[in-house]
Amino acid sequence: MNNHIRVLRIIQKAVQQFEEPSVTQISNVTKHDPYRVLISCLLSLRTKDATTAQASARLFALADTPHKMITLTPRQIERAIYPVGFYRVKAQRVLDISKTLLNDYQGKVPKTMEELLALKGVGRKTANITLTYGHQDPYGLAVDTHVHRLSNRLGWVKTKTPEQTEHALRTLFPKKRWMIINDTFVTFGQNICKPVSPRCSTCPVKRHCPRIGVTTHR
Repeated sequence: MNNHIRVLRIIQKAVQQFEEPSVTQISNVTKHDPYRVLISCLLSLRTKDATTAQASARLFALADTPHKMITLTPRQIERAIYPVGFYRVKAQRVLDISKTLLNDYQGKVPKTMEELLALKGVGRKTANITLTYGHQDPYGLAVDTHVHRLSNRLGWVKTKTPEQTEHALRTLFPKKRWMIINDTFVTFGQNICKPVSPRCSTCPVKRHCPRIGVTTHR
């Protein structure tokens, strides 16, 4: 077994004690509804997990399908999702995407990367999360700031952007591992390998980590 696969498995086991990321929880609760996964992921950008979960719950209590969502006003959506980051912009995007899904996809969330990226405000991270947790596509590999940071910190990649990291990880890991990388690293990055002063003293893979870019740690 390659060392990076061994390290990933150790981290995966270690994070089982922590709460799953909010979008993953929403995916599980909604039985992998692609629409709610997509919308909750949009809300999660630049927003803490706890805030995302609460905002998503309030919004979906009002409308949990594109058909219902377009009956709401931007102001109603804003009030439901506040205080997520850029809530006014996101409220309009939720409406715009819902209308596009109804007009172009019969109210269904598309299943290809290209179609998802064509939706206003959807980037590769959101598209990959929608494919992975909404459509249960085993070949989705979502890379957010945690995955990008940890992959570089561990010395697995030497990249400058999350998109570069995504492509590098697709080469580094076999396809059957792609689906678990985001959940594992997001939870690990939120609880142990934090952006500033990571908890290296309690890290289960500290002997495998060169701590690239780490200046202070606990």
